[in-house]
Amino acid sequence: MSISDIHIIGAGIFGVTAALELQQRGHQVTLIDPGPLPHPLAASTDISKVVRLEYGTDEQYMLMVNQAIDGWHNWNEQWAEPLYHQTGVTMLTRQPMAPGGFEYESYQLMRQHGLTPQRLSADDITHRFPAWQPGAYVDGYFHARGGFAQSGQVVTALLAQAQRIGVQLLAGTTIQQLNIEKNRLTALITTANEKLPLNQALLAAGPWTPYLLPELKAVMRPSGHPVFHLKPANPQLFTPPNFVVFTADITNTGWYGFPLHPSEKVIKIANHGVGQQLHPTSDPRLVTPQDEAHLRAFLATTFPALVDAPIVYTRRCLYCDTLDEHFWIDHHPTIRGLAVASGGSGHGFKFAPILGPLIADMLDHQPNPWLAKFQWRDLTSAHGEEAARYHG
Repeated sequence: MSISDIHIIGAGIFGVTAALELQQRGHQVTLIDPGPLPHPLAASTDISKVVRLEYGTDEQYMLMVNQAIDGWHNWNEQWAEPLYHQTGVTMLTRQPMAPGGFEYESYQLMRQHGLTPQRLSADDITHRFPAWQPGAYVDGYFHARGGFAQSGQVVTALLAQAQRIGVQLLAGTTIQQLNIEKNRLTALITTANEKLPLNQALLAAGPWTPYLLPELKAVMRPSGHPVFHLKPANPQLFTPPNFVVFTADITNTGWYGFPLHPSEKVIKIANHGVGQQLHPTSDPRLVTPQDEAHLRAFLATTFPALVDAPIVYTRRCLYCDTLDEHFWIDHHPTIRGLAVASGGSGHGFKFAPILGPLIADMLDHQPNPWLAKFQWRDLTSAHGEEAARYHG
């Protein structure tokens, strides 16, 4: 095999967007993944991921998403069918919004930037979004700029595009070891004991990242979170504009979800919380009876029409959490030829249209004001900072 300019380990959303951008910049890219693709165990894979501007007081993330949304619209124009759906987003609370709260700070920051979230009273919520239990949520807002992406199909479309422009795809190849000699990455060793020589590599393996580079176990770890697909008896009640992407007092509950999926015809509801610590390969990713009971209790107080809805599919989505919940996009400080793009921490997919350029700027040593947040760093005293997440 000829030596490619850049080998990328992992064809999830970090890897495939990086491959596209780097190939377009003139690099020769090889993208390596165990497959099948999109990988059924990758965090990127499912029917939908939220695209939201809301990040509390974190202005950088909000500005990044705002730019990414332009990219989602551009991608829709390129694809045979739109895979990003701008339904709008509701961020609702059980108590009045107050300074310091995720929803309040997100609302204020958007207004400061000329965006136009629409404040909602309890009566507004009841009349505009009739699936919600009247009076259970008393404050919040709707914002039209946001929605969801059909995530698994997005990865499929990006992989096809990458191959069309010359990215070499090694699906069915699993990397088990990085061959490092004298502080330089010289080759990748596959599970078939094949040695792949290289110039440089990008490790973008999601929750498998700290297992391929064990020193990262000190700063990132996999966590599994329950996802449910429900079949509503009254689909119209859960179809936009009656129902849109939502968070339900999320920093106190973890619950968020989606309107009726355009092709799967299900309601997806998931929990963005503490999760379970899991090994990405050897541990079963089971949604437990306790998880389901937790969901049913939430539905009883929030969406009465879904209380008895059949659950037609579950999965435990495996995040790759950094300890501070910010991404990890940087060159290795001591191993030449190795860089990392990982640590999505359960909120990376929405940035897909700008992830590739961000990672490529890092690899090409191009200035990018957003990269400082994601550089190699000491997380000895770190705690989770992703503003929407329920931290227990």
